[in-house]
Amino acid sequence: MTKLKEKVLELAEIAKECPENLQVVCFELLLKHHLESISPRQSKATEPPAQAPATASVPPTPPEDDKKRPIEEVVKGQDDIAEADLHIKTRHFMKKCGVSIDQLNNLFYKDDGNIAPLYEDLKTTRMAEGQIRIALLQALRSAMSNGEFQASVDDIRAEANARKCYDKSNFAANFNNNAGLFDFEKYEKSMTTVKLSEDGRKELAEVIKELQ
Repeated sequence: MTKLKEKVLELAEIAKECPENLQVVCFELLLKHHLESISPRQSKATEPPAQAPATASVPPTPPEDDKKRPIEEVVKGQDDIAEADLHIKTRHFMKKCGVSIDQLNNLFYKDDGNIAPLYEDLKTTRMAEGQIRIALLQALRSAMSNGEFQASVDDIRAEANARKCYDKSNFAANFNNNAGLFDFEKYEKSMTTVKLSEDGRKELAEVIKELQ
């Protein structure tokens, strides 16, 4: 019973990291998961572990930071990105352009080993700039895993469409007007990927800092 009390207190501390309106739900899910994981080892004569100490019914103290990630991230094993998770080329880019791991974690998180975006706002109302920022950030996601600062044209188009900044008639022109950020002299419709130039990586670093 002492171990169970200690575990309940530990789970309550974890729940405090969630937004206030999700803390109780988070605690209940974590406790349920813990109890289910240990139930096969319980004796039939043992009282069902569902009767947790009174501490369990007390809502955790509201966290100071109400911007903590939602409960789904705690339950599904989503976590911050560590420098060890990054390709060496990405670590070199960060050092060269003054980008910190904390800045990356403000924009991305690790979801079962895969890197996923946290940012919702590209901080621009211009469709052309939105398209280019999507390309830069998608190239960064690729580089974090394999070291290649490149992005799929289809993925860029799909995200631009989802974010309502897809300008079909000017999609190619937007790339050509920003050709210096990429490794081509002219964007061709036959291209399936775009790769960042040195200037593109510098612009990417500025975008990372602006989106904080």
